Amino acid sequence: MKQRIEAILRETIGLHEALIAEAPRIGQMARRIAEALARGGTLYVMGNGGSAADAQHMAGELVGRFLLEGRAPLPCLALSTDTSVLTAVGNDFGMDQVFVRQVQAYVREGDAVLGISTSGNSPNVVLAVEEAHRRGAVTLGLLGGDGGELASACDLAVVVPARTSPRIQEGHATVVHILCELVEEALVEPST
Repeated sequence: MKQRIEAILRETIGLHEALIAEAPRIGQMARRIAEALARGGTLYVMGNGGSAADAQHMAGELVGRFLLEGRAPLPCLALSTDTSVLTAVGNDFGMDQVFVRQVQAYVREGDAVLGISTSGNSPNVVLAVEEAHRRGAVTLGLLGGDGGELASACDLAVVVPARTSPRIQEGHATVVHILCELVEEALVEPST
């Protein structure tokens, strides 16, 4: 068991070292989110399963606080949190519509929309990102594998260079933390 644990940890370390190549894109993504929020927009985040948990985690960090004390809440909403909306839309229209209906209801020009998907091929996330783009939102993707359909549907995508969902999700969690830290720093005036 010790050898297996060490192998998993080495794989995770290797993934994080490979993620360094994505640093410029991560920085661009943080800048685009910060610009949208600074202009009065909202960040909408979505995903399925573990990616829904990542979306909710990001919203919690931005609405609450990440590292900086005493700052105002930043407007971020995870579209996977309203079980009444999710089950109503899923039941009446199908699961592929659960995010796009919310994008149609909430997203406006100048907002930012982040789709999280380990495969990049989640139909409900792809449809929602495409609709957000039509509405004039900045569309972002946090993806895995080869990026899937979402890579080309987004204005900007960060693809975690891993093939298995656990490693991709570990990379996503790291990128979410980096984004929160950079966005928070960009939007909060340093105290004197």
